[in-house]
Amino acid sequence: MDRSRISLNKRPGASPLVSLTQSALVVALYLALTMATSFMSFSVVQFRLAEALTALPALFPSAIIGVFVGCLVSNLLNPAPLGLVDVLAGSATTLLAAVATWRIGRSWRRRLALEVTREIPVDTGFSLKHFMQQIVPLVPPIVLNAVVVGTYLPFLIRTNDVSPTLIAASIGTIFVSQAVILLGVGLPLILALKKTSWAQRVYLAEWSHDSKERDSP
Repeated sequence: MDRSRISLNKRPGASPLVSLTQSALVVALYLALTMATSFMSFSVVQFRLAEALTALPALFPSAIIGVFVGCLVSNLLNPAPLGLVDVLAGSATTLLAAVATWRIGRSWRRRLALEVTREIPVDTGFSLKHFMQQIVPLVPPIVLNAVVVGTYLPFLIRTNDVSPTLIAASIGTIFVSQAVILLGVGLPLILALKKTSWAQRVYLAEWSHDSKERDSP
């Protein structure tokens, strides 16, 4: 009898209450970080520290709603409001990126589940493949925010003086800032959380579900 499979099936996924609590916590953190650094969170050259939380959907599906609502409320509370376009387009981009991060992170979560159940050895050395499994899920919030937000932001901030050069510069600066935040803060964050009980419940339940589907006739 497969002992690892037994232990896997005994690990439940997050309850609705836990998921709701996690989502609310992400919303609160996103809002607090954005408001605390509002001076650099809303300009053309922006450095939104709260975007580090957009790495969380790689581990937690509850973070998808959390970062979406957090971004939505933050843009609504912008000290210098940029209008409905920023509120809707910015938060929709965050939502789309979060969903993509969750889906792309599946292979990494699968590996984590296999390590926890000891079906494969724990990776202790550097492997480019394993490194990319951690990095690639963070690409959507970097690229999508750069392209979407970077394109419309100049039109909202400098309505009478928008040029292709300014748009390109906006896309480039947001790409760089997102990359720095996601790789410099977001990546260490999810690496620190990957072996917590909250994270294990998610990827073990996901792996258990996938295993049952494979075993079913």
